[in-house]
Amino acid sequence: MTAQLTSTILMIRPVAFRMNEQTAVNNYYQKPATGLTAEEIQRRTLEEFDTYVEKLREHDIDVIVMDDTMEPSTPDSIFPNNWISFHSDGQVILYPMFAENRRLERRTDIVDHLVSEGFQVSKIVDYTDYEGSDMFLEGTGSLILDRENKIVYAAISERTDSYLVKKFAQLVGYQDVIFEAFHTVDGKRLPIYHTNVMMCIASRFAIVCLDSIDAAAEREEVVDAITKSGKEIIEITEKQVNSFAGNMLQVENKEGKRYLIMSTAAHISLTNEQLGNIIKYCPIIYSSLETIEELGGGSARCMMAEVFLPKGSNHG
Repeated sequence: MTAQLTSTILMIRPVAFRMNEQTAVNNYYQKPATGLTAEEIQRRTLEEFDTYVEKLREHDIDVIVMDDTMEPSTPDSIFPNNWISFHSDGQVILYPMFAENRRLERRTDIVDHLVSEGFQVSKIVDYTDYEGSDMFLEGTGSLILDRENKIVYAAISERTDSYLVKKFAQLVGYQDVIFEAFHTVDGKRLPIYHTNVMMCIASRFAIVCLDSIDAAAEREEVVDAITKSGKEIIEITEKQVNSFAGNMLQVENKEGKRYLIMSTAAHISLTNEQLGNIIKYCPIIYSSLETIEELGGGSARCMMAEVFLPKGSNHG
């Protein structure tokens, strides 16, 4: 059985983080920073990033940090999980990205670095040609993976194409659960840009905003798939989604102890009952990501690319 959790996380340390105008067209969680200089934004971002990494490492989670480069300009490089995923069979998948400047985040030296650290890559699957047809699939932003039960959950949006979800599911041999998820923006129901904003699949529970799935049949299908896979559903509200309460990731440390990772804003938004439901399964690690959330429209989960690649051995 494939493990659901990894203890190795790849994170990209930003050099010039800012609000990305190309992603703001359909990521309604992004907000411009009023009165902050570029230097101040970068200083705050680095402080948040470094504190976050430190907290993960304090809990014995293996964090591989790669520095971003000044050129080309990649304001969202802090969110690597959208362009790459690493799988336990040695496959590395590269994804087609909606924003043109986000396509520049893809770096072969990152894969080379992991190989130099002893990780094994058997194959690179490249879906990036679909950008030419305006078809997008943004990694584990678009795809929520239940690795143990071989299910992929995906909320369709401009950044998550249903054909590509099915293509991915076929590649890895997963069942696909495809639906639409919405949030209210200026009185209109608009698609949520990434599935991982409203849903998190952990080993024994799932955190999900069922209120965002407007179609009853689709909502039922999601509930059914999660329940049949033996996980408890912990529901969150749309208001909590706005505080990034869906943008969480369960990881384990090197000793196999499990943790749920989230931002301080997400943690504050949860009720005592919700926190109690989570804590009965695993402790929580949270860190303040205020600047990153406000300008980037992403949070704790978006910043972590899970590394499931097998480690090399000396036995041929």
